[in-house]
Amino acid sequence: AILPLLTKTHTPRATESAVKYFLTQAAASAMLLAASTMNALHTGQWDITQLTTQPAITMLTLALMMKLGLAPLHAWLPEVMQGTSTKMALLIATWQKLAPFALLFMLSHLVHIPTILSFALLSTLIGGWGGLNQTQLRKLMAFSSIAHLGWVTSMVTLNKHLALAILGLYISMTTTMFSTMMPTNMKSLKDTATIWPTLPPMMLTTLLTLISLG
Repeated sequence: AILPLLTKTHTPRATESAVKYFLTQAAASAMLLAASTMNALHTGQWDITQLTTQPAITMLTLALMMKLGLAPLHAWLPEVMQGTSTKMALLIATWQKLAPFALLFMLSHLVHIPTILSFALLSTLIGGWGGLNQTQLRKLMAFSSIAHLGWVTSMVTLNKHLALAILGLYISMTTTMFSTMMPTNMKSLKDTATIWPTLPPMMLTTLLTLISLG
């Protein structure tokens, strides 16, 4: 359902982003189905909350990590967010993460905790390093998303209540950041120099939000 929204601007870059998003999500969904099928062949159970075979659990873990955009399965997220509109980038960074996280919460008793923590740690490192030399705001927010979702994922295995709190803070701060980008049409850090003289309150909100996300 999100694909028509991604291609709403009818530009080659938007079409490319939609194709990358479709292929990534289709591959992850296929892995989820394969994990369920593999488990059904061994146990007769189609319920993914009752996975018992290690290959099925591994495929389930990789599928969820790919859907969330965690490293090292993160390469699609910065490209998709950079190529689409600001509104759609906000949707991908927030709303589209809720379903995979709901699955991760439900299935946290199945996944291999050291593996999940490795994904999470790698995501925080790559998210931080990847954002260091970025000037495009949407791509910067994509790497910020990778880093923050790494922290949330690590907390899922340790304290679910804290994970929900971090996820709520991430969504609220990301929404605030994109809400300041949309009316001013900010696309890069260079745009902040021209917006500051005309809209100081908006610019101050943007800077404070960026600092908070950091």
